[in-house]
Amino acid sequence: MKTLIITALCASVAVAADAPKRPRITGVAHIALFVHDMEKARAFYKDFLGFGEPFKLDNADGSLALTFIKVNDRQYIELFPEKDPNADRLNHISIETDDAEAMRAYLAAHDIKAPAQVGKGRIGNLNFNITDPDGHTVEIVQYAPDGWSARERGKFMDGPRVSKRIAHLGITVRALEPAMKFYGELLGFQETWRGSKDGKALDWVNLRAPDGEDYLELMLYSRPPSPSSLGTMNHICLETPDINAAVADLEKRAASAGYKRPLETKTGINRKRQSNLYDPDGTRTELMEPQTVDGKPVPSSTAPPPR
Repeated sequence: MKTLIITALCASVAVAADAPKRPRITGVAHIALFVHDMEKARAFYKDFLGFGEPFKLDNADGSLALTFIKVNDRQYIELFPEKDPNADRLNHISIETDDAEAMRAYLAAHDIKAPAQVGKGRIGNLNFNITDPDGHTVEIVQYAPDGWSARERGKFMDGPRVSKRIAHLGITVRALEPAMKFYGELLGFQETWRGSKDGKALDWVNLRAPDGEDYLELMLYSRPPSPSSLGTMNHICLETPDINAAVADLEKRAASAGYKRPLETKTGINRKRQSNLYDPDGTRTELMEPQTVDGKPVPSSTAPPPR
């Protein structure tokens, strides 16, 4: 009997040892958005926010398939022509790994629907898509040494960028537990903070990439968000060291004449100074300082998730 138990335990250990390991996830690579008017969107992200446009892709008929707005060498905002004017503006989010094939094998071993092999995108990077519990498409990307991203390294960053880094991406989440299992237990993102507007129900949960400083902000809700609310919840956060200086700089730019919303600075519930901007389709770009106003951490909310 003892021999059988030992044999079974050894077999179990062997299976565990052979299971694919999760490769490194180094951070947020990009957010992809549907836009109604591409030229107006370009004016917002390029002329107003100051980012470059290193490359674009066309369809077979010559129409635009998507274009790339470069925040830094490893982070982008992708803009797609809309397919449905009434649909969610979020196309997908992307996280970066240093081994896409190992990630594919790891996810497949954990019963996540993944392709049989990693593809190579039109700009030369290795990538594939999975779906999170809320139906969001999550692209896994590995920057290839012969890809366009590597080709343009150090370029298209000489404009008056309002920020040099995407600090986080916000995505809507209906039920916290399955999202935490997917992003936390499966992908290894680590919880750093929880926030609540009124102390009665949880509104946000921040999860940092396991091998980097970028994070995802899970935006919780109880009732289906309206289209305008979706634009606020699914958002981009750009880090800036001095929010007042950033806003003052934006106000001086010629492109600010085309921005009709007020430019306001406030202190958030996380005690960090921030300013919310909105692209022509209502997608929020949050400018935020990395530190709290007094340098002290803000305790996480103990409020329960919304029902």
